[in-house]
Amino acid sequence: MSKPSLARGTRDFGPEQMVRRNFIFDTIRRSFQRYGFLPLETPAFENLSVLMGKYGEEGDQLLFKILNSGDFKSKTNEQDWLGPYKPLTQKISEKGLRYDLTVPFARYVVMNRGTLVMPFKRYQIQPVWRADRPQRGRYREFYQCDADVVGTDSLLCEAEIVGLLHAILPELGIQDFTVKINNRKVLTGIATMIGASGQEGPLCVAIDKLDKIGKEKVKEELLQKGFHQDSLTLLEPIFELAHSQNPFADLKSWLSSSEVAMQGIAELEEVWKLVNIAGIPNPKIQFDVTLARGLSYYTGAIFEVKANGVQIGSISGGGRYDNLTGTFGVPGISGVGISLGVDRIYDVMEELGLFPDSAQATTQLMLTNFDRQAFEYGVGLLAKLRNAGINTEIYPDSVKLKKQLDYADRKQIPYVVLIGSEEIQSGLLTLKHMQTGDQQKLDIAGIIAALAH
Repeated sequence: MSKPSLARGTRDFGPEQMVRRNFIFDTIRRSFQRYGFLPLETPAFENLSVLMGKYGEEGDQLLFKILNSGDFKSKTNEQDWLGPYKPLTQKISEKGLRYDLTVPFARYVVMNRGTLVMPFKRYQIQPVWRADRPQRGRYREFYQCDADVVGTDSLLCEAEIVGLLHAILPELGIQDFTVKINNRKVLTGIATMIGASGQEGPLCVAIDKLDKIGKEKVKEELLQKGFHQDSLTLLEPIFELAHSQNPFADLKSWLSSSEVAMQGIAELEEVWKLVNIAGIPNPKIQFDVTLARGLSYYTGAIFEVKANGVQIGSISGGGRYDNLTGTFGVPGISGVGISLGVDRIYDVMEELGLFPDSAQATTQLMLTNFDRQAFEYGVGLLAKLRNAGINTEIYPDSVKLKKQLDYADRKQIPYVVLIGSEEIQSGLLTLKHMQTGDQQKLDIAGIIAALAH
């Protein structure tokens, strides 16, 4: 019999990891709610007609497709199996696992637009799946935490996203991070400027890789995609802007003839102004003209967040998508949002040792079990301790104290109550601090006062 194994790109999360993950989820959820976002959940899989065409060609290739149930082969012929895979896929698969949370959200908005109060602010914390090549910081199954606002064009939403990130990350202990911002309109203007109007897609995909593969490789990729050498020569200023002390002014000078680019620059300047008015202390925002997230639906602001000091990819990203619901037949609903990658945030926090002691264990207090009398006495205390808000358990078997203390130590339970005949008679229980070894005699009210928060 073969040994069981995990599918590539997936992971189990044991109790210790789940306590830490829940700390991240709870922290993010609190900030989402503080900013007025409402919770939402959508199905794990969607019709492929909902998903396909929303992420660009590269994204479509990364969709996990679900085989139709039943004898799907009977609906195909020999030519289907010998020809290209796309026509075959359409015959044997009608559904796919969600690639992100934004497209399902857009579908939900379109289907429920008659009852939603606009602007509609929602947050969503669920897993997504991508048929990507697994590597450090990149998984095939991972959680996203999304916050989106739809039904308004106000650039306050972009500024609020910057504020939201500055609320969440420091609360998680991530103090050294950078929120990179660009605008898709600027990239559209650049494409026009270099004589490649209408080729924003491949241009953005290549530029987006600048940090990873470098300037020369980006140029090489653009040449392979059919861009002329003259266009690449005209593109040269974009590589210098990355190091400019006054990028907006330089950008205006370079793109002054492009109306759409100037609109994008004006939007960026307004976001900067609103962030300053909001009073975010020492905002960690940076304009990056090379930032061009590969998703095809962003039409305005683009966000990407990286934790500094670790070799892990972006931990958050997002932007404005004025046309997303238009693909479902309902144009004119503008939206903006971000997605936080919990798995990468976890890796950052683990590498930097940022998890607090409170994220190490769920049980705060364990009662020992010496004999039947102590066992019954301890069981009688459980409800009182738990009702006081103290996470409590009792060791189920009457065994040697060392074994019970080893159990508490391995589970990282910070406190143990020793219950013997003397404690039962006096009502004063021995509270032991597992880390320091300190012990004190307290009645049940004293223990509750010492541990309840």
